[in-house]
Amino acid sequence: MSMSRSYCDEMARLANQAAAQATLTNVRDRELRSASAWQAMSERILKTEQAREMKERERVEASVKDDGAEGDRSGKLQ
Repeated sequence: MSMSRSYCDEMARLANQAAAQATLTNVRDRELRSASAWQAMSERILKTEQAREMKERERVEASVKDDGAEGDRSGKLQ
């Protein structure tokens, strides 16, 4: 199962909320570390999504270029 950014963001929000309500320092610190970890996971997911989108865009552009070049070559052969 893969996690979504919205899930990670929600977990970070809940951890921050729990930290704000904590009366014990160690509990507050634990929740803040948890929130930080969830936020980091969300940011990694975002970077991965952006990298995939860029790679797909480059693949499509290369495919379009190749199709255009093949059309030029086939016209010269005739």
